[in-house]
Amino acid sequence: MQRRYITVDVFTDRAFGGNPLAVVLDANGLSTMQMQAIATEFNYSETTFVLPPQDSGNDAQVRIFTVRSEIPFAGHPNVGTAVVLATLAAKPPARLTFEEKAGLVPVEILTEQGRVTGAELTAPQPLQRLSRVGMEEAAACLSLSARDVKTDRHPPQIVSVGLPFLMVELASRAALKRARPDAAAFARTFPCDGSDAVYFYTRDVPAAEQPLDLQARMFHPGSSGPSEDPATGSATAAAAAFLADLDDTRDGELRLRVGQGVDMGRPSLLLTRVRKQGGAVASVHVGGGCVKMMDGALELEGEG
Repeated sequence: MQRRYITVDVFTDRAFGGNPLAVVLDANGLSTMQMQAIATEFNYSETTFVLPPQDSGNDAQVRIFTVRSEIPFAGHPNVGTAVVLATLAAKPPARLTFEEKAGLVPVEILTEQGRVTGAELTAPQPLQRLSRVGMEEAAACLSLSARDVKTDRHPPQIVSVGLPFLMVELASRAALKRARPDAAAFARTFPCDGSDAVYFYTRDVPAAEQPLDLQARMFHPGSSGPSEDPATGSATAAAAAFLADLDDTRDGELRLRVGQGVDMGRPSLLLTRVRKQGGAVASVHVGGGCVKMMDGALELEGEG
């Protein structure tokens, strides 16, 4: 049995940038074990599987797998899957709604002169501020010292808008570039509050990298130890929500332009906006461009 797939590079406007994603279409009938095997075969940070919605008022059920396990929500899989489905439609929709384990995920389709260029998702859950982690412990995960960690706005803390991450601010762009994942420190720190990954950023953006507001990186468990993700929409959305929550603005919209993947040769641009009402975060959005890369078919023996 053949199952069609399309791969895209997400949070970029050019091939071989951003974060690659495989989207398996017509996944109805595949078992969880088969989906996991396919995701492991692609060996991307995530692979999505598109199924009919359980509620006909929604557009699709989307299941998301890393090379290790299924996860309830992620950013670039939603953006990439939405772009793939919108591109395949006879007329690109203005919006798609996906059913996921974290809840409903609305995704706005971005177009230019009638051509689909990207998408923007709305986070499925409100901001959660979870456990704090010591500066030394957080720095150790990044092979850095505590003096590289900046705490004037917040200490290292796990936050989530659908998927939890340890959020760490670094004092300098040099420290961000110097960071390396430490497997032993990861094992001591995670899992914690459902998180197994650290997202770290700096406001120290050099002139050559502006007009970015933040430059960021993310380390997570890979198939053979901690590895790096070139563009992480769910973590960027959580960071934007967290920073907006810390901001004194009571009503309005806060926007951030976030770079990621630069230090691993896959530059990415993630655009966030957070709406605040009465001093509280009302909604969180992250979006960006997307480029189609491959279109093919999986050969599955013995299916069914």
